[in-house]
Amino acid sequence: MADRVRWGILSTGNIAASFASDLRLLPDAEIAAVGSRSAAAAEAFAQRFGIGRAHGSWRALAEDPNVDVVYVATPHHAHAEATLLCLAAGKAVLTEKPITLDMPSAETLVATARAAKLFLMEAMWMRCFPVIHRIAGLIADGAIGDVSAVQADFGLQGPIPLTHRLRARALGGGALLDLGIYPLTFAHLFLGAPASVQAWAQLNEEGVDDNTGLLLGYDSGALAALTCGVVGDTPRRAIITGTLGRIEVPRDFYRPAGFTLLRGAVLEEVDMPYEGLGYHFEASEVQRCLREGLVESPLVPHSETLAIMAVMDAVREQLGITYDS
Repeated sequence: MADRVRWGILSTGNIAASFASDLRLLPDAEIAAVGSRSAAAAEAFAQRFGIGRAHGSWRALAEDPNVDVVYVATPHHAHAEATLLCLAAGKAVLTEKPITLDMPSAETLVATARAAKLFLMEAMWMRCFPVIHRIAGLIADGAIGDVSAVQADFGLQGPIPLTHRLRARALGGGALLDLGIYPLTFAHLFLGAPASVQAWAQLNEEGVDDNTGLLLGYDSGALAALTCGVVGDTPRRAIITGTLGRIEVPRDFYRPAGFTLLRGAVLEEVDMPYEGLGYHFEASEVQRCLREGLVESPLVPHSETLAIMAVMDAVREQLGITYDS
């Protein structure tokens, strides 16, 4: 691969803009092209970020020979279609979370990428933050003993209109897929797959969740208490409790810049500030994997993506939430 990894950005919304802004922090990254179903939107985005080529269709971006990897930043319901289009064109892909709306479609993407020997990663950016690596290392070294409980919440202040991607059924909306995936991923990091899943939710008029609580049980005897919602601004913190201490991650645990380690009367504050919003961490991981010829990231492996999707499918089945195929 050349000295600079050439990115294509598929979609031009807010998260695409945040990703494009953070890519500037990587000297070995270049945004080579942007694609949208609207030529005008693609042109405006290209002008905003100084991108050389703007495509008025997803296919044109996917088939651009000057693009090494595509970042799919569409709303949830279009992730599968856009990712398959890019894989068919022979491109490596970083697809926003959740990678699809359900397990069968997620399995299809993974199988397609593996068959084609192409790199595919879910853009679970939280997994790539240095703080998360540091916490995982401490727990692996027994810093807080055996993990007995994880608590995490992610709630946003309303009111949010039904037409917004967070609440619209047609866009794969609902608190679970957009926000709940973070507490679920955090719990999975330190406890693995649950043996038991219990869920309760308040559903909106379109039949997707506005306010959801999850209680997960594990064979080890540990538990996870997780919440997500779009009806109130929660603390957005996470706590890992172990037999010898605990680790507390402050507000916005999903993009952490530090944590507190407590062991008895001993308290240690760990600060790990960073530039930008943190999207460059996942982009850097993608670039590392591409240079090493990997088809999946060891930080965000396919197995983890599918395991968390399986839990979300189980939750949706309990709650009676379905999406249009």
